[in-house]
Amino acid sequence: MKTAIKPLIVAVVATMAAPAFAASNTLIGWAMLPAATFADGPTSGQFTGANPYGTNLPPYADMQPVQGFSGVLAGPEKGTFLVMTDNGFGAQANSADTLLRVYAIQPEFKTASGGNGTFSAVNFTLGSALSNFSNPSRITLNDANHKLDMTIQADLDNYYNDPAKPAIDPGIKFGRLLTGADLDIESMRRDKNCKLWFGDEFGPYLIKTDASGTILRSEISLPGVYAPQHKDVVAGKAVANLGGSGGFEGMAINKRGDKLYTLLEKTVAGDAAKTLRINEFDIDNEAYTGVSFVYPLDANGTAIGDMTAIDNSRFLVIERNGNTATTTGAPFKKIFMADIKGVANGGTVQKSELVDLMNLADPDDLNGDGKTTFTFPYVTIENVLILDAHTLLVINDNNFPYGGGRELASDNTEFLKIRLAKPIPGLDHHDHGHDEETFSRCEASENHRGHH
Repeated sequence: MKTAIKPLIVAVVATMAAPAFAASNTLIGWAMLPAATFADGPTSGQFTGANPYGTNLPPYADMQPVQGFSGVLAGPEKGTFLVMTDNGFGAQANSADTLLRVYAIQPEFKTASGGNGTFSAVNFTLGSALSNFSNPSRITLNDANHKLDMTIQADLDNYYNDPAKPAIDPGIKFGRLLTGADLDIESMRRDKNCKLWFGDEFGPYLIKTDASGTILRSEISLPGVYAPQHKDVVAGKAVANLGGSGGFEGMAINKRGDKLYTLLEKTVAGDAAKTLRINEFDIDNEAYTGVSFVYPLDANGTAIGDMTAIDNSRFLVIERNGNTATTTGAPFKKIFMADIKGVANGGTVQKSELVDLMNLADPDDLNGDGKTTFTFPYVTIENVLILDAHTLLVINDNNFPYGGGRELASDNTEFLKIRLAKPIPGLDHHDHGHDEETFSRCEASENHRGHH
């Protein structure tokens, strides 16, 4: 979810007592991508408002922000990652000039033994270092084959079909590139057939593409669930029963790679308060199976940020509230382990806390704030990846150009490598996650990947 943060009174958060590091979840790697990081592309930010802090003011001439990461997968080489940008500037009405992209990136984590905490772009296919976020570093979602059953910005002459607005960029029209006014992608997975699946919030829809980001079929709706931007709601054929920006914030794929599990961010009208739906989707049949589960939010949680699979029945889920280091109220940012094993269709998943992101041991003060307890107070934390049984990667969505997570300025993007106090049960210490294994297999079988 993209959220424009308004400036609020800075709250003084009491410093927690230093934990016993050996028994704590510990920050062992940290890297920071500056908010003002851009790639080439059409001018962006023409329809969004300036952030309240007066920094990084739009528009961005001939540039696209490399920001708003809402999905992460293992990259082409060890230590590289694929990060997905979401719809752009927070709303359908301000993101028509923002492209939906997936970038390949490599952090040089700052650790106890060295590293400078910086980043490099890498080749999307090869993983080799690049000097900037140029064409070889990414894919751009596109509907070049006219598969989507909806009008997109590339079909129009002017943004939002409004003659008073600028003409659609020729590159968007020529490549039928998808923008943040077309879809709000918030999750990304790779299946056993090396195809990519994206979870959208506007429908909510499931979107299937090939490895280059080209749409392979029409959008897939979740039966009986309609967000305000769903095509049937817009056409007057259905009534919205899901709040805006309440769609597939989380989506996991099981270890077999044949089932997706979609997790809504908001509660469907008529469901119990503070409960979210998990729905099972069959990859082979490209259809929902009718199996669903109930995910109960923590008493302090207001939304989820991401979901990833541990195996065929267990998942990690990020929960949060809207508080940050610059608002009143305590930030709540935690990772839970959820299990559907033995849970009947329609039943409530079992869950337990794994990580408190507001209380990580940081004995080496990796982020340089002078403290040995690390906190991650961003309003949106939307990426978690299992690196091995002991280690997680966690990344925030920085909601560029907005901010207020740590200070009254545009938020940076931080990559955390977290050492768990106890390993994830059932995972071997050297298990680097099934996503990484799938990527290696897919890369070995592909001779070419197109880029936009």
